[in-house]
Amino acid sequence: MRKAVVVFSGGQDSTTCLIQAIAQYDEVHCITFDYGQRHKLEIEVAEAICKELNVTAHKVMDVGLLNELAISSLTRDSIEVSHELQANGLPNSFVPGRNILFLTLAGIYAYQIGAESVITGVCETDFSGYPDCRDEFVKSLNQSLVLGMDRNFTIETPLMWLNKAETWALADQSEQLTFVREKTLTCYNGIIGDGCGDCPSCDLRRAGLKDYLDNRAEVMASLVSKQG
Repeated sequence: MRKAVVVFSGGQDSTTCLIQAIAQYDEVHCITFDYGQRHKLEIEVAEAICKELNVTAHKVMDVGLLNELAISSLTRDSIEVSHELQANGLPNSFVPGRNILFLTLAGIYAYQIGAESVITGVCETDFSGYPDCRDEFVKSLNQSLVLGMDRNFTIETPLMWLNKAETWALADQSEQLTFVREKTLTCYNGIIGDGCGDCPSCDLRRAGLKDYLDNRAEVMASLVSKQG
């Protein structure tokens, strides 16, 4: 019985990872974090997708303490999400410590249910400026968690080396492109599907989709090549 835990936000990337995981594992458990994000709709979307895809279990965990510590445009209504970088060179949508906390808690959950993998949709190719999306960070944290809990498991990052067009291709490869496009919430302004069209997340999503639809054969070939 192969089990996996998917760190699940209800967005394009985590939903694409979830669809792939359902095809690869006997049991798929999702964990969604309520950290006081600006749009509670994110949690409702995650719950709806998990129900529709019949995941084994879906846990919503309250980690509101992160909101108290991490000042970001994703946790404060008073800060507008923008393309401009902060003084430290990071986007104002960066939530410091978020993936450290999320992956650690997901690892503990995996330990409790006997899962062999934790799956997250972080990606370094379309680098958003978030240091906790880097492959080096994920591998380092994976090693620390294995040492700290004395149990082997792997943090899988299926999208790590894919660009956004290839992520769309991965959804299409699973015959779920329309589902991902219409049901997920990626928009920083809380609009499901294609989003507001103005925020940085929508810009990346839209450009990737256009690239894939305009160059479907080439992008799919690139994806297949990266899959080995």
